[in-house]
Amino acid sequence: MPICITCTHPISHLYTVYESAYNLRLEQCSKCLKFADPYVEHDSLTLLLDLILLKREVYRHLIYNRGTEPRKPFGKSKMGLEGSQDSQGEHKLAVTKNRQREKDRWWLILKLACGLITVDAFIRWAQLNPQISADVSRWTVETNIVFLRIFIGCLIETFAFHGGVMFASYFVLALSDFFRSRRSTPSVEISGVRQQFKFSLIPLTIFYSSLTKLFLLFLLTIWRPSASKPGGSPYYWDPSYYSSPLLTRALEVWDEDKLDREWVVRNVLGGMATGFGLRVVLDCHPVFTTVVILVGWLAKTVVAGFLKNWVGGDEHSGDKWMAYSIP
Repeated sequence: MPICITCTHPISHLYTVYESAYNLRLEQCSKCLKFADPYVEHDSLTLLLDLILLKREVYRHLIYNRGTEPRKPFGKSKMGLEGSQDSQGEHKLAVTKNRQREKDRWWLILKLACGLITVDAFIRWAQLNPQISADVSRWTVETNIVFLRIFIGCLIETFAFHGGVMFASYFVLALSDFFRSRRSTPSVEISGVRQQFKFSLIPLTIFYSSLTKLFLLFLLTIWRPSASKPGGSPYYWDPSYYSSPLLTRALEVWDEDKLDREWVVRNVLGGMATGFGLRVVLDCHPVFTTVVILVGWLAKTVVAGFLKNWVGGDEHSGDKWMAYSIP
């Protein structure tokens, strides 16, 4: 069942379709009195931009409401007659639709995994081989083997991270339900997010959250920051402009030779984006989502330690691979 993207209240339908697919009317939430999901009228580019900007409403639309069937008033009388004659058949039809939607969700996860892991493998390969990535003509058969090893390493790390997150999420949800049941105050109404929760939503949320990280990493891979001016002379920063030594040391942190932008984007920004997405789907306190992320990072780090020598090929590349795997 879809939910309202504002208050997460369950709703039967998001919109009503009349004579054509373009003639529709958005449904209003009975709790907050707002449109249940305005994103049904937006195009894919708007969804992608809002997803990169980490908007909570677009997460709820993509995870819970994407692909739900609209209300069709012209077939209402016929459906109502059949439902009154055979309520058991209607229940079987609802179960069949839920199973099909679960299969479609796993198929979407598989497609997202193939695309995003390939992009991640290319970014990791470009970080380990900056000379070859800058000159495509130097691509050889050996380069294909190196890229294949990196792709397999990214695939195994992704499985480890998702496995650790799902393992920790199971215990976090069980602990949250236990504390909710032991409260002396009257029980609070369970949100629509928890009512519609499925464990298949966790890997889907992680892949959606990784779009922000991979988008910025891909830009850094294509357009690397230059260490020299267009004329060829190197950039020079004169600290004498500032009289405070504390301010000077703070600004030196942003120097190219001291700040690893790829590491910050991959681990800091990527971890924040994943934590934000998991908070939407788990509907729990940020402390719990932080614990979930840390467990996933721990599983990923352990696996990366076993893979670094095989993926890197030598000690230097293996250490560099490990540096980008450890948060």
